Amino acid sequence: MTVIRNFARRHPQIVAWIALAIGMVIILIWSAKDVGFTPTQWAALIVTTILLAGACVWIIGWGEEEDEDATSPATAGENTPPSKASS
Repeated sequence: MTVIRNFARRHPQIVAWIALAIGMVIILIWSAKDVGFTPTQWAALIVTTILLAGACVWIIGWGEEEDEDATSPATAGENTPPSKASS
């Protein structure tokens, strides 16, 4: 169990991708179960859905990277004016 937790802490986007992909595939199968797709069509839809989940997590990750850059100590003082206390 600790192996899973450690993996999730080290790779949160991969875990989010897996969780989102599982949920999206379940919704896909549930909503299209009576359509009559062939096995090849099902395979193509499932693969495309998994890739779409990965793209969603990747795009959401863009905002997190910008937030991390704005709060990092190296760039935190670049946009702030110098203090007048030293004068």
